[in-house]
Amino acid sequence: MIVQMKKVSLVVLDREREESCKKLRKMGLVHLQALEGKGEKFNAFKESFSETSKAISILSEIKSKKKEAVKQEKLSYDDAKQMAKEIVSLTEKKKSLFDSINQDTQELSRFTDWGSVSIDDFTFIASKNIYLYMYEIPQDKYSLIGEDCKTILVNNTGKIARFLLLSETEVLDRPKDIPAEAYSVPLPRDSTNKILSDIRNAKINITKIDNKLYESKKYLSTLKDYKKLLEKDIEFEGVYSGMEHEEGEGESEKLAWVTGFVPVDSMKKFEEACKANEWAYVYSDPEEDDEVPTKLKNNKLVSLIYPLTDFLGTVPGYREYDISGWFLLFFVVFFGMIFGDGGYGLLVTVAGLILILKSLFKGKAPSALVGLLTLLGLSTVGWGFVTCTWFGLTPEQLEKFGLGFLTKITVPVLSNAYATAADGTKTLWSVPWMESGKGLTTDQNMQIFCFSLALLQLSIAHLKGIGRYIKSLKVLGELGSLLQLWGMFYIVLMLVVSGEVFALDAIMVGGVVPIGFIFAALIGIGFVLSFIFSNYEGSVKESVLTSVKGIISVLLGVVNVFSDIVSYIRLWAVGLAGAAISNTVNSMAGPLLGHAILFLAAVLLLCFGHGLNMILNVLSVVVHGVRLNTLEFSTHLGMSWSGFKYEPFREK
Repeated sequence: MIVQMKKVSLVVLDREREESCKKLRKMGLVHLQALEGKGEKFNAFKESFSETSKAISILSEIKSKKKEAVKQEKLSYDDAKQMAKEIVSLTEKKKSLFDSINQDTQELSRFTDWGSVSIDDFTFIASKNIYLYMYEIPQDKYSLIGEDCKTILVNNTGKIARFLLLSETEVLDRPKDIPAEAYSVPLPRDSTNKILSDIRNAKINITKIDNKLYESKKYLSTLKDYKKLLEKDIEFEGVYSGMEHEEGEGESEKLAWVTGFVPVDSMKKFEEACKANEWAYVYSDPEEDDEVPTKLKNNKLVSLIYPLTDFLGTVPGYREYDISGWFLLFFVVFFGMIFGDGGYGLLVTVAGLILILKSLFKGKAPSALVGLLTLLGLSTVGWGFVTCTWFGLTPEQLEKFGLGFLTKITVPVLSNAYATAADGTKTLWSVPWMESGKGLTTDQNMQIFCFSLALLQLSIAHLKGIGRYIKSLKVLGELGSLLQLWGMFYIVLMLVVSGEVFALDAIMVGGVVPIGFIFAALIGIGFVLSFIFSNYEGSVKESVLTSVKGIISVLLGVVNVFSDIVSYIRLWAVGLAGAAISNTVNSMAGPLLGHAILFLAAVLLLCFGHGLNMILNVLSVVVHGVRLNTLEFSTHLGMSWSGFKYEPFREK
């Protein structure tokens, strides 16, 4: 269930604000409204946190030179702060050196065919009133240079002629006798030998920095601890500096105050702490527009779903439903159907039981994640019994391995053991209201089962809605949605499963009224009720007008009911895909098992194939099993998962 909250406002003396914040954190009950930290101290903490995070990231990316881990050493937190700054500074310097190397390398590439170029030589010659300028021109154009231009040919490589233009006066403009194809080569920023030396020195410095960073890796653990300390300091300083307080000077009894939320079951403890610390406080029920945190409280069984919802980051809004129990129930069923194979379920169950025993042996209670893993494994084993699916083995293969009893402990209409006859034809399960020879296959029965799960889960959603709006005419809108759901269920069976077995007039009530028309009528009645009352907020007229304005959405809503039911067929389809992969792996490995030399290869193939299939099944569960709960089911509940967790200001 979602624990009710009280909105509290706490007032303290401003001169006792820091001490009060420490006591409030120690109390650990109040989820504070968002506070904006400020001040030099707060900004300094954030800057240190940023530097430390960068330093940790830098050191974490450095691979150890040996197989064993780097032995960690301790630093004081002041030294850790300086170490983080130094690591970031070294990394920035290293980046700057790489940039310099790139720039210098590009600069040198311009003079690869010129050889060594000395700026000092050009300067010395210029002091003697002899000016030299570097040019490059296509070889076949060199002869076009006018006789008035004195040139010195340096070399011809790559169809390019390189020459020096010689002048007794400084050339400021391009000489007229130089062809347009010739282009001037600017002098390097420094002598090429000096640039080469700079590159070598930069590489040496980079090596020194790398060595120093590697040596600093021994402080990684301390930096992580320092980062955690900074997180606490930032949180505390954010609260302290962000608290509203009276400004001005001269008054010694100025006040400071803060607002937050406390669970109702913790209010007694909160009040006792306030009285003990002589704090003034006031509390009330949250307003409609308040952003209230969500605290969930359930028994140990239902709490097994929390590792999954925490991983997904799904939190119901404070005024939404807590569907943890329903989420767990249906997710366990969906997991078993999608994972599909009882053999895989045995492996998961054994892994879970081993982890449970390991925890108990250490004197610890098993974690919720381990409990969920074991429960999911048991669900898959149960589905294996229902469908006679064990490591993708056929009923004949189970008999061959002495496991024929598994074909008996099963549900015939859903079981693979009864899916096909000996001659390979599909087994037909007779339908009571149909003439002899008419029936449904095992696959069709599986589809019906999936759609029945959809009907059950989505009906629960609308029944919860009916309970919520029981004192309002809006309840008729929820009832209309429920009737549409039931009516559409039969339409899905007719269109998807079998148009013959589930025709509109296939089943007669009292031999007179076709049951198909009854379900069709439910859709019509439900649509009318939903159209009139689904938007009811005190006025039927306004509700109808709202529906008229959104008539397209209303009509699409009927189609969505159909698609939501059909969406559950993914449970059968994905499970079927997993079974097909299992069968393929077995078919590939089977011939190899008969040869002693190839036996090991067969075992490796089976382990790899089935292991890969299990991984794919896990991904399928995350995509499909979770989706049916967080999308289809939640949509019919009207949930948006807009909440955020109750996280009180407390010491961590």
